[in-house]
Amino acid sequence: MIKIFGVGAQDDVQDMDRTSVNEGGHDPIQEQELGQIALDILDNGDSIFIVAPIAGIELEDIDVSLNDTTLTLRGMRKKPSELYNETTSIKNSECFWGRFVRNVILPENLDFWAIKAVMENNLLIISIPKLRFDSQNIKVNRIEN
Repeated sequence: MIKIFGVGAQDDVQDMDRTSVNEGGHDPIQEQELGQIALDILDNGDSIFIVAPIAGIELEDIDVSLNDTTLTLRGMRKKPSELYNETTSIKNSECFWGRFVRNVILPENLDFWAIKAVMENNLLIISIPKLRFDSQNIKVNRIEN
């Protein structure tokens, strides 16, 4: 099971302790001040993939970290100053600009040492292979008194 924090008020997920994901040297921030980025979580049987469209975000402005089984994506989406300036009048505003954070609690059966993250066509793609355990038969012996 994968739990996603901060996806909406309808979710009955308890709030995370902010100090548990604040070990990367980031300042604690009130949740109201942060935005969210959308993401998809995919499972192909061998790996988990997290796909986040991050158009308008420079690679150096995004941080992906892992603490135990909590994957955290945080960063900053900056308004392009050549468009958003004092001579421009905003007629409709739907885009999110500013700091964001997204936490995903992952299952424990993943190979966290083999996480890979790439950016392709303005998509952040994080892949985490699943651990494979060999199955075996166990012979049960009788204990004689």
